[in-house]
Amino acid sequence: MTPSKPLPLIAIHGGAGTMSRNHISAEQDTAYHAALQSILLAAQQLLADGGSALDAVSLAVDLLEDCPLFNAGHGSVFTHDETHELDAAVMDGATLRAGAVACVSRVRRPLRAARAVMERSEHVLLVGPGAEAFAERLGLEMVSPDYFSTDARREQLRRALSTDKALLDHDGAALVFHQSAADTAPLDEDRKFGTVGAVALDAHGNLAAATSTGGMTNKQVGRVGDTPLIGAGTYADNRTAAISCTGTGEMFMRTVAAYDICARMAYGGLSLDAAAQQVVMDVLPAMGGRGGLIAVDAQGNLSLPFNTEGMYRGHARVGEVPQTAIFR
Repeated sequence: MTPSKPLPLIAIHGGAGTMSRNHISAEQDTAYHAALQSILLAAQQLLADGGSALDAVSLAVDLLEDCPLFNAGHGSVFTHDETHELDAAVMDGATLRAGAVACVSRVRRPLRAARAVMERSEHVLLVGPGAEAFAERLGLEMVSPDYFSTDARREQLRRALSTDKALLDHDGAALVFHQSAADTAPLDEDRKFGTVGAVALDAHGNLAAATSTGGMTNKQVGRVGDTPLIGAGTYADNRTAAISCTGTGEMFMRTVAAYDICARMAYGGLSLDAAAQQVVMDVLPAMGGRGGLIAVDAQGNLSLPFNTEGMYRGHARVGEVPQTAIFR
């Protein structure tokens, strides 16, 4: 008998972080689950219709970028200078082609620009004004930088400026502030790693990964994290796995976290979950790295490890009910 093919699968994340210090509002909890569910359903349908893993992760991240609940696209956080700098990357596991953009502030959907770099240039990574000019030349939708701004993110910057540090440290002292219960997100927005991402396996057995971020609140202008760096925050190879990370970018960069999982599988013979758990629970914490990742392999195995209190996440196999979660 021929072994049956694994069901096509989409998995997404909307960032990892610590539990909110305030009472978690049922409305906000419901809003996050509903957003994750709707995005999973759209990508699941694409895969059910025979769509590619690359198209599935692109669609999922498109929708995540458009949702102001997450720190990517509309609703991105502010730099120290009250500007926006967005990063994104995509990788095709079948061909090892990849594309990325960093520090863009006028491209409405940075992930589409990253895919354009992959498919319509000879490069992998374009940054700043050069990346924007490339996107504009190809007819991608451009916006005024204030398109990405929301009042909630401006308030987040105001609190960050009062401490004069970039808010990505889960272990730092919590800032004291008051919000109405209805405005309280399940994960503390001041101590959350704001990245979105997707990984997928399609009916042809191909893998893909995509990641997008608005960066970190109060970051130094010009800072780039792991998201657009192939092998650090984003990686896909049909021979091993597709991975999208969220966390302390500098640590994911120094450990080449996404590629390290694939290397442990390829050279050490580890399973997807064993490799992912080692990187997230052992390698990263040893140097102060916090966060998590989503990963899928060509056999349809899924791993969603994180070393924080929570990670917005969900997955859906074709023909099955989508699953979403925030905490453990």
